[in-house]
Amino acid sequence: MAKVFRPSTRESSILSRIESSKEYARRKALGGIRDCAEPLANAVAMKLVEHQLVETTNKNQLEEQLLNSLETLSRADDFDIDYLCAPFRQVAANPHVVSLYLTAFLIEKMIHHKCVVDIFGSDEEIYHCINQQVSKHLS
Repeated sequence: MAKVFRPSTRESSILSRIESSKEYARRKALGGIRDCAEPLANAVAMKLVEHQLVETTNKNQLEEQLLNSLETLSRADDFDIDYLCAPFRQVAANPHVVSLYLTAFLIEKMIHHKCVVDIFGSDEEIYHCINQQVSKHLS
């Protein structure tokens, strides 16, 4: 006779706590965007150009597009966020939702913008450059 697997209540409570802490961190990060969207967009645009990951004709337009993206992210629902970020989930072991969203936005949508000449570097390099600025502004 086959053994029936029944997870213990301790195991299920630990898994529940892990999931709820991840969800709390995600909500906190998305809520914090409203407070620092403008300096974050400026810092990300500056570092991307400085590290030569993005070649642009106008840094101010790049910053404006990133700011619009952050404002969209602050009001987006979970499905829209997950849909845009899905192809890039493998770039980091435990990715920050804001960094992942900005990386996906930059690679998927900004490549077609008129102010962007080209985007250089791997997905991981772009993610880490963006994540450094996000971690500074959204501590």
